Amino acid sequence: MGESSRMIDVEKLISYSDDLVGVLKDQRDIINLTQCFQHLNDLHSHCDSDSKEVYRLLQEYEEKIEACKKKTEQAKSEVADGAEMEYLQKELQEELEKERGLKEELRATSNEITELERQRASIEERKKMLRKFEQDKLKEQRKLSMYASITNIIPVLEDQSRISGHIVDRDKKVVEKFECDPSKVTAFDACDSLWKMINS
Repeated sequence: MGESSRMIDVEKLISYSDDLVGVLKDQRDIINLTQCFQHLNDLHSHCDSDSKEVYRLLQEYEEKIEACKKKTEQAKSEVADGAEMEYLQKELQEELEKERGLKEELRATSNEITELERQRASIEERKKMLRKFEQDKLKEQRKLSMYASITNIIPVLEDQSRISGHIVDRDKKVVEKFECDPSKVTAFDACDSLWKMINS
């Protein structure tokens, strides 16, 4: 009975061995195992590198903390007595007040500069408009001069509600005034009347 149970165990062992050989013979499994092993090595290397870097940074921070502690101790040992400390605090407060005053003054000056810049831009715009107005006025004057030399009529432009002006005859040195109400005569009649006065 004992021998038969040992035979069964040996048979199971042979079966497991065959399965293992079959697994090892499968090329894909070998490749997968190789890749896993490679990834494991890479991960291990990366973790070692990160661990060393963290350890190095930790040492640096510990050194910095130690240096800060030394500076704090040194500063505490160099602290002046109460009266001198109060004087220094007062002087610091005065300097801060001066700084605030200078900042307010700077802000006011900056606002003034901004306002002056805005006014300058407005003045420049007005200058441009004035130059254009002067140019337009000169053009209109030239037009009127040309019309006057052709028609011998100098219109009066102040009163836009009436058609009025002077007819000038340079040869006879005569000036004749004319005036008509547009509400009482048509534009054609007014023109016809003027041409008759010019030609007479």
